Amino acid sequence: MRIYIAASWKHQHAVGMLTARLEERGHEVLSWLREGRPEEAFLSQRELAAFIRSEEGRRIFEFCAASAVGADLLIYLGPSGCDAWAEVGAAYGAQVPIFGLLAKSEEVGLMRHMVRSWFSSVEDMLAALESVL
Repeated sequence: MRIYIAASWKHQHAVGMLTARLEERGHEVLSWLREGRPEEAFLSQRELAAFIRSEEGRRIFEFCAASAVGADLLIYLGPSGCDAWAEVGAAYGAQVPIFGLLAKSEEVGLMRHMVRSWFSSVEDMLAALESVL
């Protein structure tokens, strides 16, 4: 199964660990961590704005957008920001199933209904994933 993980850069370590768990189970993870640059998480606002406008920023945007709508499943790891929720919306519009890992401080309102199933643990989500195969 081709899986895309929508999450904030602040979760890069969790995304890396989840990616490893999914790949151990034979899934293909469309990884923005591999496409992007981990140092993006530490850029100043000015540097980040310049990166977003750059050709490299556009390339990574295209990868993320195509992956969100082209995956067999999107996993939302919360709490994350507007970019991750834009990916959720794109996936929802493309009828890609969406699983969510719920976080205590998640601030989403009605749009939470785009997520097919919410899980409070990675283990529960992985078990559900295996049961739908």
